[in-house]
Amino acid sequence: MTNPSTEPWTVLRLLQWTADFFKTRGSESPRLDAEILLAHARGCERIELYTAFAEVPSEEERIAFRELVRRRGEGAPVAQLVGFREFYSIPIRVDENVLVPRPETEHLVVEAIDRAKLLAPTIQDRPLRILDIGTGSGAIAIAIAKNLPDAEVTAVDVSLAALEIARWNVEKLGLADRVTLLQSDLFDALEEGAKFDVICSNPPYISQSEYDELPATVREHEPRGALLSGDKGTEIIERIFEQAPARMNSGGRLIIEYSPMIADECKQIAEATGHYTDIKRIRDLAGLQRTISLGLSEA
Repeated sequence: MTNPSTEPWTVLRLLQWTADFFKTRGSESPRLDAEILLAHARGCERIELYTAFAEVPSEEERIAFRELVRRRGEGAPVAQLVGFREFYSIPIRVDENVLVPRPETEHLVVEAIDRAKLLAPTIQDRPLRILDIGTGSGAIAIAIAKNLPDAEVTAVDVSLAALEIARWNVEKLGLADRVTLLQSDLFDALEEGAKFDVICSNPPYISQSEYDELPATVREHEPRGALLSGDKGTEIIERIFEQAPARMNSGGRLIIEYSPMIADECKQIAEATGHYTDIKRIRDLAGLQRTISLGLSEA
């Protein structure tokens, strides 16, 4: 019988051992995590691992991989370890200053693009104007700009550190001529009279009690300010609901991501303002309320 301790540490064996280890640490995608980290350590595409299962990585690659595995085992997000996350089929650079883009947020992007395309034929002599509030890494603004080549996108964030990451992403993807980045607390730093056809945001929407229950991998490695809204979780969303109408063009659309835990409350708050009509709620792939899309009332 072969002694396992004498078997070479091939790509396949490393992946199998690491996936088992990540399972014990609560990873939701242990094999995927292992593959992404090993590909990063080897400087190759993940798909290339599938033709290299029998290869034995170099000592330098194994040292780099061990360090990545150690940090992942301590809870660091994979996206931060490799420096990027794919969002809407676009590679987005991330670090500890920005929220790692989630797949659920792609529902917001789809709604924003669809609404913008419906509005486009009604707009004369100017481009579509779109605002992304709390842009973080710039993922939402970039995905929208890439898919609406005639639109002008303004992306704001209160964090200068986040805006530096967003700027890197915008420039790397060749969108600096159409995506304007601005430090602002919601609408405060926008030019007087600036209005938009679509306003979208994935704002902080976690209540204090919900934040306390988040996994340590989130609480200890992602920016608190991008997650925590306040005691209720609706504080920042309420501000957006109240201030957005003054910044929306006729026929405009406001699209917000929120927690399923506050979905009904957010709908009630939106209705109570009297500013909105055609209220649409969108579920994620798990069937949970995740996004609200609001038309501006013309009354």
